[in-house]
Amino acid sequence: MDDPTLSRLLREFGLSDKEIDTYLTILDHGEAKASVIADDAGVSKRYVYSVSEDLEERGFVSVNDHAVPTTIRAVPPEEVVDSLSQHVERMGPALEARYSRTTPESDEFEVIKARVTVLKRVSALIREADEEVALSLPHDHLSEVADELRDAVERGVLVLLVVTGADPGDDLALDGLATVARAWEEPTPTLITVDRTHSLVAPPQMIARSNSGERAIAFTQPQLAPVIIGSFFGNYWPMAEEVYVADPHHLPETYDDFRQAVLQATLHLRAGTDLVATVQGRPLNADDGPDELEGRVVAVRQGLVEPANNSFPVEAALVVETGAGRYSVGGDGAFVEDYEADAVVLGLAE
Repeated sequence: MDDPTLSRLLREFGLSDKEIDTYLTILDHGEAKASVIADDAGVSKRYVYSVSEDLEERGFVSVNDHAVPTTIRAVPPEEVVDSLSQHVERMGPALEARYSRTTPESDEFEVIKARVTVLKRVSALIREADEEVALSLPHDHLSEVADELRDAVERGVLVLLVVTGADPGDDLALDGLATVARAWEEPTPTLITVDRTHSLVAPPQMIARSNSGERAIAFTQPQLAPVIIGSFFGNYWPMAEEVYVADPHHLPETYDDFRQAVLQATLHLRAGTDLVATVQGRPLNADDGPDELEGRVVAVRQGLVEPANNSFPVEAALVVETGAGRYSVGGDGAFVEDYEADAVVLGLAE
């Protein structure tokens, strides 16, 4: 290690430039009289005595003031390093105790240059998903995120998957990797949105060739995620062919992700199940409406599974019949329905 690097590291431990020069001189000698150190370091003898006391307290040197004349000896470096390491380790628990674990308010926007980084980021986003993943990915790279997708499905995340560059008629082995999966032979951008907040978009060439020179964009911004979701459902989902749908959930079940609630209601209604729903939310067209609806689920509007009956790409709605009438229910950001839901409990009618 050269002297500038060593000096920088010592400076990070709180030594001044003058202290560093003196200490390095002591190291060069191993042990020496204060007068010798003062001459070689270009400082006063009084300063050598003063700084040596400070260095001794930090464990860098030992002062032999029982001898005449007094000498200063450098502590062996391995002992210095061991002492510093112990100080750092003891400091760790105290730092943890004082640290306030807050989630940063993040409007992250990042340009990604490497294909391998894109795939690692996709894997990480799937691992961190709590409610919903919408993913478009080339089938050739599906194996690189298969474990993460399987784990997400098992913990109840709604996984909507489009595999591209794949013949829908082939055996694509998608069982367990998605809640609903579609396939399309055409190349498309690699695209992912997670929990309506985290998004990533990479052009097809970037994933197809490691040295394409193309760039991907990742961002964490709830205001922009709906744009990516709209593109996913408007441009890619309807063009791909449905190749896999998971079995419906056992009920009753509570859903914070509204699209998951609509999907499960759709699958159960098509199986002939009589469903009831309790919807917590708010009316959109009246200030004095109830915050909770209870009734039978009599219809759905959706494009998640075939046959679709939605009137626009991102439409997902429940129609709930109560004693006061029928109400259409949408999810977060609903604007054409009667109610905006925060949570839905689906159950079997008695």
